[in-house]
Amino acid sequence: SGVMETSNNQSVVGVQNYLEKAAQKLKPVVPIKFHISSRTDAGVHALCNAAHLDIQRAPGKPAFNEKQLIYSLNYHLKPEPIRILNAYRVSDSFHARFSALSRTYIYRLLVGCKHYSEVPVFERDLCWAPTGSHLNVPAMRDAAQFLLGTHDFSTFRSHNSETPFQSPVRTILQADISPSSGVLAHHYEPRGLQFWELTFRSRSFLYRQVRRMVGTLVAVGQGKLTPHHIKELLEMKDARALPPNGMAPPSGLFLKSVEY
Repeated sequence: SGVMETSNNQSVVGVQNYLEKAAQKLKPVVPIKFHISSRTDAGVHALCNAAHLDIQRAPGKPAFNEKQLIYSLNYHLKPEPIRILNAYRVSDSFHARFSALSRTYIYRLLVGCKHYSEVPVFERDLCWAPTGSHLNVPAMRDAAQFLLGTHDFSTFRSHNSETPFQSPVRTILQADISPSSGVLAHHYEPRGLQFWELTFRSRSFLYRQVRRMVGTLVAVGQGKLTPHHIKELLEMKDARALPPNGMAPPSGLFLKSVEY
């Protein structure tokens, strides 16, 4: 249900709630708060997100070392599809969100399905299979070049509570499209299914920016737009200029890494 904490009266629960519940089992003196680097939406996955936290133990108790912290938190997270991969001691000035140098997202596309029922069951909710059995990848690569560099990305952001206070200017450091593989893909090769990964790297992204960029690039691949349309959409600086259904679904999006 997204990474951010949800309140008690909501039926959905965020990843942060589970992390903080697990951390409370470590018996800290002060309740532990996780400050998360990247605020992924409901339905979006993270191969590796980052967060920082402060732990104050009872007087006389030694500080946790990194290994203890990983094992203890994972023990209390056991029933959930959430794992602590690494822990590092950092300075008081470090902030998981604001100290990040860049974030890398990948978006997984599945090409070759004429109907959603043809998506392999092992790939359900882990990719997007746009309608039609073909994408013009060279045209999509040409279009992606217009997204590189520093631009006003107003057209490519959705509105949320932070939108009016946030600068729409972002710098895209990487926008690549490359062939990929699926889970157990070699077992269903005869079905003619093909996976592609779209990789985007920037210091930070606007709300739903990656999903809107992917949706527009897919429209180019389907021949609904030309590569040059991407440049025109950037110049419009208007979120309403995006074609209808121009946002890719959350299921294909993965936060790959956060670099410090």
